[in-house]
Amino acid sequence: MAASAKSFLADAGYGEQELDANSALMELDKGLRSGKLGEQCEAVVRFPRLFQKYPFPILINSAFLKLADVFRVGNNFLRLCVLKVTQQSEKHLEKILNVDEFVKRVFSVIHSNDPVARAITLRMLGSMASIIPERKNAHHSIRQSLDSHDNVEVEAAIFAAANFSAQSKDFAVGICNKISEMIQGLATPVDLKLKLIPILQHMHHDASLASSSRQLLQQLVTSYPSTKMVIVTLHTFTLLAASSLVDIPKQIQLLLQYLKNDPRKAVKRLAIQDLKLLANKTPHTWSRENIQALCESALNTPYDSLKMGMLSVLSTLSGTIAIKQYFSSAPGAAATTARSFDLVKLAQECCYHNNRGIAAHGVRILTNISASCQEKDLLPLEQDAVFGLEALLVLCSQDDSPGAQATLKITLTCMVKLVKCRPHLSQSVVESLLTQLHSAQDNARILMCHCLAAIAMQLPVLADGMLGDLMDLYKLIGQSATDKKQELLVSLATVIFVSSQKALSTEIKTVIKQQLENASNGWTAYRIARQASRMGNHDMARELYQSLLTQVASEHFYFWLNSLKEFSHAEQCLTGLQEDNYSSALSCIAEALRSYHKGIASLTAASTPLNPLSFQCGFVKLRIDLLQAFSQLICTCNSLKTSPPPAIATTIAMTSGNDLQRCGRISNQALTLSLQMKHSMEEFRNLATRYGDLYQSSFDADSATLRNVELQQQSCLLISHAIEALILDPESASFQEYSSNGTAHVESEYERRMMSVFNHVLEEVESLNRKYAPVSYLASNTCLCNAVIALLKVPLSFQRYFFQKLQSTSIKLALSPSPRNPAEPIAVQNNQQLALKVEGVVQHGSKPGLFRKIQSVCLNVSSVLQSKSGQDYKIPIDNMTNEMEQRVEPHNDYFSTQFLLNFVILGTHNITVESSVIDSNGIVWKTGPKTTIFVKSLEDPYSQQVRLQQQQGQPPSQQQQQRTAYSRF
Repeated sequence: MAASAKSFLADAGYGEQELDANSALMELDKGLRSGKLGEQCEAVVRFPRLFQKYPFPILINSAFLKLADVFRVGNNFLRLCVLKVTQQSEKHLEKILNVDEFVKRVFSVIHSNDPVARAITLRMLGSMASIIPERKNAHHSIRQSLDSHDNVEVEAAIFAAANFSAQSKDFAVGICNKISEMIQGLATPVDLKLKLIPILQHMHHDASLASSSRQLLQQLVTSYPSTKMVIVTLHTFTLLAASSLVDIPKQIQLLLQYLKNDPRKAVKRLAIQDLKLLANKTPHTWSRENIQALCESALNTPYDSLKMGMLSVLSTLSGTIAIKQYFSSAPGAAATTARSFDLVKLAQECCYHNNRGIAAHGVRILTNISASCQEKDLLPLEQDAVFGLEALLVLCSQDDSPGAQATLKITLTCMVKLVKCRPHLSQSVVESLLTQLHSAQDNARILMCHCLAAIAMQLPVLADGMLGDLMDLYKLIGQSATDKKQELLVSLATVIFVSSQKALSTEIKTVIKQQLENASNGWTAYRIARQASRMGNHDMARELYQSLLTQVASEHFYFWLNSLKEFSHAEQCLTGLQEDNYSSALSCIAEALRSYHKGIASLTAASTPLNPLSFQCGFVKLRIDLLQAFSQLICTCNSLKTSPPPAIATTIAMTSGNDLQRCGRISNQALTLSLQMKHSMEEFRNLATRYGDLYQSSFDADSATLRNVELQQQSCLLISHAIEALILDPESASFQEYSSNGTAHVESEYERRMMSVFNHVLEEVESLNRKYAPVSYLASNTCLCNAVIALLKVPLSFQRYFFQKLQSTSIKLALSPSPRNPAEPIAVQNNQQLALKVEGVVQHGSKPGLFRKIQSVCLNVSSVLQSKSGQDYKIPIDNMTNEMEQRVEPHNDYFSTQFLLNFVILGTHNITVESSVIDSNGIVWKTGPKTTIFVKSLEDPYSQQVRLQQQQGQPPSQQQQQRTAYSRF
């Protein structure tokens, strides 16, 4: 259990304790200077790890210069090692500061008499093409080496030419004719021609260059009809068209022509592969005629492998805009039924094919057509899709082979998509899944359970009557303890929790616990408890966490489980709330708060420096504050009942000008209660702001977790709005900004129930406002208390990010100048500006960009005067503070920028640099980090001399002159 949980509790880390970068570089430098070849090679191959750990230019530059020295004086094996390190560390090359010196040391080897050394140097230059694209000496060396008589050197020159052509327009234009002559020359061997042709894919820098390259490739296709030449030329043709964009329709027609007319299977396979590439990259360029031609080829081919390839292209296109163009641009489309199209005929024919792959593509095409095209005559297609999916489900669930499992995944994905777009098909799909569960293999059962849970999360289709089948299967599986059975226990338990989210019966809980005691390990029990917490079954989760407390060896894991147990107990306390029973509600909230306070103490103890559990602590603290705010609101409402306002309260309030007096007697007690209501409203708005801050700081969270935080924020805004509309300011309260919440697509049962409560509360508040001009105190108090209880009765869902971090992103900043000691200030004269350079590296975990990617980094620099020294001159307010912001786009996860800061006032200034990220949708995320340095602003020598002269009694006129000079500066 401890080993498995480690991935959660130490997930983010960039694990080891960091040593000093200079020490690590010195250690490797010692190895480079060794007299033994083995130690030198070992030192060279350890450099990529050094770059990964210390990815800042000052170290990268020194390290690459040392490697260049090794390359210059070492033997060919060492040069090969340096070449491999350079190719592995390609994204760090742009951080080399002394590019000229680095290239000079490497380039010196090009004049060697050894062709192998020259070949390695050429490959080294090709690997560095991104930082030296326009070096003419490198261009000249590559052109010369293409004429070499040594095959190794020529192949290296071809590699370098391809890399430079991709980076440099000048080189591509200059080398194009040379490559053309070599390819067409009779003296060039065929195998060399096959290596030269792919260089032409990079000739896309301008239209004329691309056009001449296409003409050459067209000549080659017709002049050299051998299989290898046609395959290489066609593929280069496709890559060139995909890069230059203008010739893609022509290329699609050319490939379809070869697919239809060329009898060689290898050429047909290549044409299908390239068509798939173009279908993924530019589906909008496919015309109806193109898709029709592909359908005809698929209908006519007798080979299953080719048919599967063509169907793969069509299934890709069927999920894009191309499918709508295919149906809409058909002649007489209005009068033609969907079944009369060749694409539909092909898909229906393939749905029951004896080849699983072909059948899978057939049902995927039907599913995508049903989901994309909303015509009324699609009912037969929907039924065809469902029947095809059910047939594939029966076929693949009995087979344990990898191919069958891959097909089953496609089938289940199509089922989820079809049910999401066509909810009326959900019942038949779910029934077929449940029927097949009993006879399926274990691997298939796991996948089918995931599919059932995904469908049930979107639509409440799993009725209580279906639970019996699931429980029987659960009892049957629990008798074995293999790894697959453990995985299946978790998947089945998830489906059971989803299907009975309101409350688990005692019988179900007993069966689950009994099977876990019999056959499961601690990790399985923890995963089931985690799923119970996500689905809101907190009583089940609490019992499972309690049973696991004694099964972990680490105290951090113990405190983590103990905190989860307390949180589950706290949420369980809230399930007994009842409307109109406010004293009971207060006691339930108080009990929940006691458990939450115990839990937050355990959670703090479970955190480590590598994994501070910041999101978990922030989420729980907000939940505690929200419960306290709810409790305070109910107390205030109860207090208002004990001092009700008189009938003339509104009139007196209007004459006195104090709207708050309308809420109670014109007495200190009533006014205090009214002020408490205003305080409650402000507190809920403050909580909503804090939930928004938590949302913004959770860049790595999955969408369900973020939606959960958003729902908590909306509940705070709802209550604050209700207080304002019912008590504080009924006239100006507006309902329009809240009315659109119900239109959003609901992704889970928790969200569905929360949205239902939101809509119900808003309707109640709005109806009260319309019925009664000033709302009576009794009605408003009842409405507010019932709203609080309704919100608390929905079991809180602890989403995935609370337990598991699938994406990990962090930013590491380096400031220069930086002091040797962090507490020591940097000295700057007050008549000069400080150039602050900010460098940063974006670090990723194992799955970068899983949920969202960084588009740019926003750097905010501010300075605050901490302590002032010297005379207090009258200085413009603009010069007293520094507030600057810049946005930079990381390249290869590295960014750099500079700020010019003024420190006119003498004294110590605190500079704070804070980073936030902007994702590809333009949303700002406050990820941090925040770095601080101190600057001491010193008086410049000239001003100091003037001041000393003034103190020693210089003539007034001279003193006035010096002061004027200073102020003018």
